[in-house]
Amino acid sequence: MSPLRSRYAITPSVRKEVRKQVKRTPKVALIDRPLTRQQEKFCMELVYKDGQITLREAAQNAGYAMKSAHVRASELTNPDKYPHVVKRIHELRAEVDAKYGVNYHRHQRELYRIREQALGAGAYSAAVQAEKARGQAEGSIYIAKSEVRHGTIDSMDRDQVLKALDEIKNSYDPVTYGNGDTGGRRRTKTRERLLEADQIESAEEVDRDEAGDVGDEGGAGSDAVRSDGESASD
Repeated sequence: MSPLRSRYAITPSVRKEVRKQVKRTPKVALIDRPLTRQQEKFCMELVYKDGQITLREAAQNAGYAMKSAHVRASELTNPDKYPHVVKRIHELRAEVDAKYGVNYHRHQRELYRIREQALGAGAYSAAVQAEKARGQAEGSIYIAKSEVRHGTIDSMDRDQVLKALDEIKNSYDPVTYGNGDTGGRRRTKTRERLLEADQIESAEEVDRDEAGDVGDEGGAGSDAVRSDGESASD
């Protein structure tokens, strides 16, 4: 070996020491590995344009080849292969939710701002709607009530229909005839008057029928007398 080569040659002892130092160097976990520029761009495209573009389009916008964009997007969103990329996506989404998310106090402030702008512009209807929305968001001012009924009259038998009709009639009785015992007495008197009127009308009809029968009998008797007189004269 020439003196020049021996000067830069690495002895076995030095090589062994270098290998030991390399082994002591801690390896960075994959989830803590920094992202490349393309990976960072992919995460931003995917989060900030959520619902507007697909995974493939996000990969293409990040600079990946068009032919392999779909495969690259699938790999980058796989936590087993690229956990650091998935972690960054979750971080960006948390930032967006914190910035644009809806909570009670922010909702109240926005509705108040909308109401004031509507009042300033003379849009009183919009101002009223904004104030109503604030009241609904508060939860104790407006109470919504709803009643859900199941089944139809077609699915009821005769007894159930009659019972339902009685309930409807009883519910409208106080409105029509009054309340309490007074309403009951009024209904009784009304029925009695109607019955008396029916009885009087029936009696008058009977009298008229009897009078008609008497007249018919009298006419028949005079005709018989007349026929007998004519026979005697003959």
